[in-house]
Amino acid sequence: MTTLAECSPSRPLRAADVAHWDIETDVVVLGFGIAGACAAIEARAAGAAVEIFEVAAAAGGSAALSGGEFYLGGHGGTPVQQAAGFADRTEDFVKYLTMAGGPGADEERVRVYAEHAIEHYHWLVGQGVPFKGTYLPGKWLEPLGDDTLLWSGNEAAWPFADAAKPAPRGHAAQMRGWGAGRVIMEKLSARALEVGARAHLNSRALALVVDERRRVQGVVVRIDGELRTVRAAKGVIVCTGGFICNRAMLELYTPLAKTCEHPVTAGNDDGSGIRMGISVGGAAIHMDQVFATRPFFPPESLVKGIFVNACAQRFVNEDAYHGRVTQFMLRQPGERVWLLVDNEIFGRPMVFPKIVIAATGETWAEVETELGLPAGELVHTVEAYNRHAAQGEDPLWHKKPAFLKPLATPPFAALSYCPADFPVNMFTLGGLATGTSGEVLTVEGTAIEGLYAAGRAACGLPRWGEGYSSGMSLGDSSFFGRQAGRHAAGH
Repeated sequence: MTTLAECSPSRPLRAADVAHWDIETDVVVLGFGIAGACAAIEARAAGAAVEIFEVAAAAGGSAALSGGEFYLGGHGGTPVQQAAGFADRTEDFVKYLTMAGGPGADEERVRVYAEHAIEHYHWLVGQGVPFKGTYLPGKWLEPLGDDTLLWSGNEAAWPFADAAKPAPRGHAAQMRGWGAGRVIMEKLSARALEVGARAHLNSRALALVVDERRRVQGVVVRIDGELRTVRAAKGVIVCTGGFICNRAMLELYTPLAKTCEHPVTAGNDDGSGIRMGISVGGAAIHMDQVFATRPFFPPESLVKGIFVNACAQRFVNEDAYHGRVTQFMLRQPGERVWLLVDNEIFGRPMVFPKIVIAATGETWAEVETELGLPAGELVHTVEAYNRHAAQGEDPLWHKKPAFLKPLATPPFAALSYCPADFPVNMFTLGGLATGTSGEVLTVEGTAIEGLYAAGRAACGLPRWGEGYSSGMSLGDSSFFGRQAGRHAAGH
């Protein structure tokens, strides 16, 4: 027997041990970020009473700190894509998302998302999310102004571009400057309350409540220091985020991230929702995967440089998405990595202008010596690259011709992307296994009755660090949050 005081995210409470229910409702949503807000909106649209419990003092979650991009396309393109002249076929969208999902891509999830992405765009607009509708060409992390459409992933880079026709699919909410996620969350959280969901802030979910058949009946929460039991007649939807803030879980599942000093989070991604799901039989998948980045552009000119490791070898096509490039950085010997540039393309990354210039020289041999690399190796690497670049070719890593330029104008420099010089930003991608309706699944693939998950608490479309694209998290969290809300309400 587990008492109310003894229950925890890893130890559910038996419904038989609940003396009385302090709150009774149809659907309980844990977390008031983008997944939780969208789940609440759809559950209310289906006629369910909804109670939201958020550990922070305000709605928003990590989504409020994001660039505010949704990854959308297919069916000929969104209105924004079409206006910019991009006809995005659904099959190309599906192929790209499947490749981006990596070895463990969920093809059913990809197909459902791709088939309904255009409808989802119009739903977002209907909730008040603003899109200016203009296209921003070039390589950007997110719009500096208030443009909408941008290339936000690996669409135009090898090997993705060889498998699916490229199209820009990042759709940023309208706001001048970076960080449009807060505009999105202002709109969606307000909408959830407007349609009748009731939110409890400063409320920490502690454990699930299950009956003798392991069906989820509700949740235990702490509100204003008091333990309270909440009955959910139709279902509990876990939208509590990932686990980048939980050092013990990082050491257990993804040691790569345990030393991360710059987690991308609102501060409450402690893995509690994932642990609750595991406590009642839910499977946690791809828990080793993280998004990681040391952004090296803008300026776009730096993409024309080449990355080398401590063996003076290139290891990636530099025109790939910055998160993919960083994943390759993390696998290099000692993570010692430098970006080589010449005087024509020299610049400092906009997000890290204090970058360390590790070496300079009038010749590449001087740069090689200053970096302490094996004699002749760096010179050989640059000479081979320059020779092919002059012909518009990159036989090793297939960088696109638009970003190929011989590095031949002195002085030369090596910008340091080593761990001690350039911190890495991370968040986790693994989480609870879910079906396309948001239901949490066991290892055998059966649904746990009464339990749903969405957002980073679930393992969604973005589940492979090498294939992540900006906008996948918000796209997945909002869409499958809606799915979970709708299906829980209809349970």
